[in-house]
Amino acid sequence: MARKETSENPGRLAQIVQTYKMTRQADSKIGLVIAAVGIVTFGVILALGFLIGHPIWAAILGLLLALLAMAVVFGRRAERAAFGQLEGKPGAAAAVLQNIGRGWTVSPAVGMNKSQDVVHRAVGKAGVVLVGEGNPNRVKGLLANEKKKVSRVVYDVPVHDFVVGNGEGQLPLKKLRATLLRLPRTLSGPKTTEVNDRLKSLGDLMSNMPIPKGPMPKGMRMPRGR
Repeated sequence: MARKETSENPGRLAQIVQTYKMTRQADSKIGLVIAAVGIVTFGVILALGFLIGHPIWAAILGLLLALLAMAVVFGRRAERAAFGQLEGKPGAAAAVLQNIGRGWTVSPAVGMNKSQDVVHRAVGKAGVVLVGEGNPNRVKGLLANEKKKVSRVVYDVPVHDFVVGNGEGQLPLKKLRATLLRLPRTLSGPKTTEVNDRLKSLGDLMSNMPIPKGPMPKGMRMPRGR
């Protein structure tokens, strides 16, 4: 049983290796970049250590800072690669929403039309957030309809809406999570639970909608704004 649990729940190292392999498929220079960052950081700190007469302490500090710098650069490039693979895929916005973190309840595909434009719903202390993806013109109509439905059920709660995309007036996929986390928190925990319960009456159209999971390995961190 223990072996089975280990295989189903890989450790941190296995997650890092998996993320690195995924990133390398989209960013072939990831290994060289990380190595260069580590070497340069360590070299600069060590050189400063020799100048001030404390090379040993500088070497220890340089090693720690080099590892930190490598981790930061690796994380950012891994996030960029993940978003690159998610971009344009059906359910990409839902994949990001479902990795937003604790305190949010996400309902994918609460609205959809024949052209497969979709609206997803997330509920948190910021209120209700509706996120549309697909053709901008068609999605706006979907969002408006879904916003009316939500407002009838939770008329006393803020309802935010966004269209994911790279066009004018749209929200880039890579900024979706950070944008939601920056929304002002207006609801208490119990109130959030109440809103979720009231919205369950609306249901959803496609609870089994395929959401891309390949580009989002377990443990992948989402960007926190640029």
